[in-house]
Amino acid sequence: MSTFPRSSKSAPGYDADEVDAFLQAARRAYDGDDNGPQLTAADIRHVAFAMTKGGYSTTHVDAALERLEDAFAAREREAVRVHKGDATWFEEARTTAQVVLNRLDRPMGHRFDRVSFLTLGYNRNDVDRFANRLVKYFQDGRPMSVDEVRTVTFREQRGGYREVQVDLLLDSVTDVMLAVR
Repeated sequence: MSTFPRSSKSAPGYDADEVDAFLQAARRAYDGDDNGPQLTAADIRHVAFAMTKGGYSTTHVDAALERLEDAFAAREREAVRVHKGDATWFEEARTTAQVVLNRLDRPMGHRFDRVSFLTLGYNRNDVDRFANRLVKYFQDGRPMSVDEVRTVTFREQRGGYREVQVDLLLDSVTDVMLAVR
């Protein structure tokens, strides 16, 4: 029996063996198995699987990984709160949020490094529009879900923003959002 629904035999999905192996390792890590791997919420956010025809449904696996990331983040938050206290936990989240806001305070079109004109990067207008929403979330308390941050996509553009920088900022935003849940 499969853990997740499968894509059709001709459509790509995540390699079932890789997904199953990762989920077993994640269970051992969550249960505190000393012989198991040490995983964090960030590790779960960055996991990638090979694509194979007839593999696991990417939508179902991604949803499960988001729930798993939330569970690991909650445990990490609780562990830090127990060892360092609530004030330290929230101060760390506040500091990260301020770093994000400092980056987003830069002028539109210049918030991140740009790739060369011959290289594709994230569309600057798309990123800047989403960045403005993030500023409103942090400064004005406008509603935004962690899923919106996790699933945002940007068109490609020659000479666009450097993808790695944008992705790192989005990871930081996710960390802050999970920290203050």
